[in-house]
Amino acid sequence: MKAVILAGGGGTRLWPLSTLEQPKQFQKLVSEETMIQQTINRIDFLDHKDIYLAINEKHLDLAKKLCPQIPEENILIEPALRDTASCIGYAAATIEERNPGEVMAIIYADHLIKNKKEFQEKLKVAEKLAQEGFLNIVEVEAKEPNTNYGYVKLGKEIDTDIFELDSFKEKPDHETAKKFIEDGNYLWNTGIYVWKASTILEKFKEHQPETHEILKSIAESHTTERYKDLEKISIDYAIMEKVDPKEVRIIKADLGWSDIGNFEALFEEMSNSPEKNITRGNVKLLNCKGCLVYADNDKEIKAIGLENTIIVDTPDGLLVSDKHQSKRIKEIDK
Repeated sequence: MKAVILAGGGGTRLWPLSTLEQPKQFQKLVSEETMIQQTINRIDFLDHKDIYLAINEKHLDLAKKLCPQIPEENILIEPALRDTASCIGYAAATIEERNPGEVMAIIYADHLIKNKKEFQEKLKVAEKLAQEGFLNIVEVEAKEPNTNYGYVKLGKEIDTDIFELDSFKEKPDHETAKKFIEDGNYLWNTGIYVWKASTILEKFKEHQPETHEILKSIAESHTTERYKDLEKISIDYAIMEKVDPKEVRIIKADLGWSDIGNFEALFEEMSNSPEKNITRGNVKLLNCKGCLVYADNDKEIKAIGLENTIIVDTPDGLLVSDKHQSKRIKEIDK
């Protein structure tokens, strides 16, 4: 098995902690390791030569510094932002060209996974199914009506924790998400895919023939000159929502998973109580509840009488937000 760690995102909803120059996957958000370092350590059953990094070209030096154990030829540079279908297709074409018939796992550098043992076990289950030609997704229980995640509806159970796919469900509104939770037959879509590189390339050929032709050209020429010509589209829209559901297997797992996409999600992962304060750096709080306050510079932060507030002060900027609205950061610049 080869693992492809997707690390090309911008992490803009965690500004100013996450910036275009050093996005969240290269930050120490929840431990003394960066998110990308945690991700590599999470798949330590693989040799480093079997791990690939897919990154934005501006982060090459940063990736090499933080991940020196990964061979440089395994660092796949995206010369343009073309979303996950293009990135995954590029990785699949590269892996198939180097190792025909190989299974590949798609893993995100900015996801938090607490249950390493379960994660590795379910990847190995998925690898066996991939050898049989299935497209596999490792999914997790939907524990709350979260509108930031996509969902999958389970079909027939094939074996313990292995299901057919009924359908994909895009990020729902709150009422729809509540119905999903009440139904009990829906899982959060983590985007952790496992398949043979040749299998996913065949699906590109079937459902995205122009993309497939460009990917083939990139692999054969060993250059990314045509990467900018690829359509900007996610792997779910481009492929997964178009394939026959019978070709897909859902593997249910207890991963302790979350996509730390905003400061409210970061608070929830780091706090064991909604009234607890989370601080970093030179911070002093008085009569505050449920706040996340980061001082990532030499200045001291003092806050009094605040509840459910986010304060993040870095050399790149200052964010002050209601905790429950911090995910709206992108709206400010519209």
